[in-house]
Amino acid sequence: MLDNGAFSVWRSGKKINWPKFYDWCDEWLHCPTTWAVPPDVIDAGTQEQDALLREWPHGKNQSAPVWHMDEPVGRLLQLVDSGWSRVCIGSTAEYSRVMSKDWQERMDECWNALLKMFGRAPKIHMLRGMQCSGHRWPFYSLDSTDIGQNHRRPTNGAAYMAARWDGMQCALRWNPTNNSQKEIAL
Repeated sequence: MLDNGAFSVWRSGKKINWPKFYDWCDEWLHCPTTWAVPPDVIDAGTQEQDALLREWPHGKNQSAPVWHMDEPVGRLLQLVDSGWSRVCIGSTAEYSRVMSKDWQERMDECWNALLKMFGRAPKIHMLRGMQCSGHRWPFYSLDSTDIGQNHRRPTNGAAYMAARWDGMQCALRWNPTNNSQKEIAL
């Protein structure tokens, strides 16, 4: 996965040189197992997000645009239905804390809409979502900087952390009746 760095940029207030990112991706996307996150801007409107996707020079086969949780669910459905290899979900605005009560309710709403439209779980990647492993949402893939940031803590080691994450899996399918379950305690 080639991450575009939008979250780090959003937190730092810096700007990204998108043409330089495109060039960097160009080399790596020759590998068939590699995929990239096209440019997105956190807290920007959907028109700006769509304009960035139109500029993306690498097509849809090895690319996964970001749907931000504060955008309309209809945009998520449109992105999934538009032929991208997968779609990423990013936690922003009021949903910035992954696994908060508001985040869980919004995620349930998304999966209910996805199941209703597609009949099964499409390829959805959760950005900053490793803590979703082992819970009710059938994500295709997840990522996190947890190991990179925390492997030097006394109780952690990179191998131990990787084994722990690898030992947990996402749900295989979405069950809309899970929507009424209690919030998952943090």
